[in-house]
Amino acid sequence: MLDTLVALGKWNWLILGILLMGIEALVPGVFMFWLGLAALIIGVLSFGVVISWQMQLVGFALLAISMVPLWRHFAARASEREDNQFLNRRTQELVGQVAMLETPIVNGFGTIKLGDTVWRVEGPALEAGTRVKIENADGARLRVGPA
Repeated sequence: MLDTLVALGKWNWLILGILLMGIEALVPGVFMFWLGLAALIIGVLSFGVVISWQMQLVGFALLAISMVPLWRHFAARASEREDNQFLNRRTQELVGQVAMLETPIVNGFGTIKLGDTVWRVEGPALEAGTRVKIENADGARLRVGPA
């Protein structure tokens, strides 16, 4: 076994990197990917620069330790992006839109159609065909007023 590792030499890092990324594909969690990437970087560097195996090991450890927190930093920033602000709150996305009343608002309730969905709305008494603006959204209820 040890003879095989010595015979492979610089290829050990590339094989380790591919194995770690393969584990990531089987058990996703985006942790093994970064360790695999660190191994691949050390493998590529060892082909271009003569580095002792001790320094390769230290380099791998430093890369692995620095890549995981770096990934967490970028993952946290990506989850704060503006395009995720209405995730799981679809009705909030509708606030401010103008639509036509499908049915009149009687006793405080009526309906509008947005895209292929009919929404129940509440608001002041208005006739069918009146343009209304969505002022508020609470769960699946939309509050409208005249546009």
